[in-house]
Amino acid sequence: MLTATRQLYKNAYTGLSNKTWYLSIVMLINRSGTMVIPFMTIYCTQSLGFSITQAGLIMGLFGLGAIAGAYFGGRITDRFGFYPMQVASLLLGGTMFIVVGYLHTFSSLATGAFILSVCNESFRPANATAIAFYSKPENRTRSYSLNRLAINLGWAVGGALGGFLASVNYNLLFWVDGCTNIVAALLLLKLLPYVKSGTKHAIEKHKVTERSAYRDKVYVSFIVLTVLYATCFFQLFTILPVFYKTQWQLSEQYIGMLMALNGIIIVFIEMVLVFSLEGRRPLTSYIRVGIFLVGAGYALHNIFPASGWAAIICITIMTFGEILSMPFMNSFWIKRTTETNRGQYAGMYTIAWSIAQIAAPTLGSQVAAHSGYTMLCWLLAGICVVASTGFSFLGSRINKSKTELAS
Repeated sequence: MLTATRQLYKNAYTGLSNKTWYLSIVMLINRSGTMVIPFMTIYCTQSLGFSITQAGLIMGLFGLGAIAGAYFGGRITDRFGFYPMQVASLLLGGTMFIVVGYLHTFSSLATGAFILSVCNESFRPANATAIAFYSKPENRTRSYSLNRLAINLGWAVGGALGGFLASVNYNLLFWVDGCTNIVAALLLLKLLPYVKSGTKHAIEKHKVTERSAYRDKVYVSFIVLTVLYATCFFQLFTILPVFYKTQWQLSEQYIGMLMALNGIIIVFIEMVLVFSLEGRRPLTSYIRVGIFLVGAGYALHNIFPASGWAAIICITIMTFGEILSMPFMNSFWIKRTTETNRGQYAGMYTIAWSIAQIAAPTLGSQVAAHSGYTMLCWLLAGICVVASTGFSFLGSRINKSKTELAS
């Protein structure tokens, strides 16, 4: 039994290209410095003396910058290639983190936050495109899972280190976040050779211009469903901790353990589960089951009694829902792309999550404040059911199109 388990884990991590591993190492270094944004609200209110409203506006500009960065990052990736876009984003983002640490007025910090977010988030479409380039169709989902593993490990390191540095000097957060971006850029230049991609190079080879992601009706439907799901999913890290504290009376230490449990399950389970499932069923089958599990987790908060064990069960179910949905969502959009339009698709996917990141705490807090947490949990469960059903119909639509083309 132990030998079989060891072999399963070994198989789950084998077959991936060296460049995929290098890209994940770059992501790990980059995300290990992620500590400014989680502490930005506290920094604004406690260190700079801003009101909570001003701090909220600055975080809102972070979100708007993320949307703009994803759009322009996707466009630039398709035009000039994913390699220079990644390097430029990491270097510019790293520099802006350091600069923003010295902006202490509301107007200057708000402007700097927006520019920083544009630079920083333009990295995501280019990185997603790079993963697709360095992976094979048969292991693409696992390649994205490896990248997610690096992100989760990086967030864990960054969060722990950020809390320590914030207690010493908030300015250290900006320096570390900036320097890890710059180190990640230099590491990328060292580990990965320059790759020509994008329409600039494709045109030289007389390739035909590909379709726009914004005119792909199936993909637009996918993006709408992704926004619905992501808005529910982000409540896990924004509103749910408040619920555990105020409604279930759980301690901060226990809540922190619950959030860590999410990352631990992903690190130890996701790659193996994806390896076991990849290629066996249509992608939408896994996505809809995963979204349904997240919705079930929210519903169970209204069914289970308030207790620590109930919270563990709910978080575990929702984490497995995340594992089933997100890696296969990445594979879904990648399958609809080519090398010359992949940045657009990646940009739209990043924008969907950025919109949800803004909407989730805003809508969740409003519903909780005016209608209560019970109503919020039922609402989130209902939205997940709608999104899950939507993916079921989307899968049927794709299968119907394939049948018509074959006949």
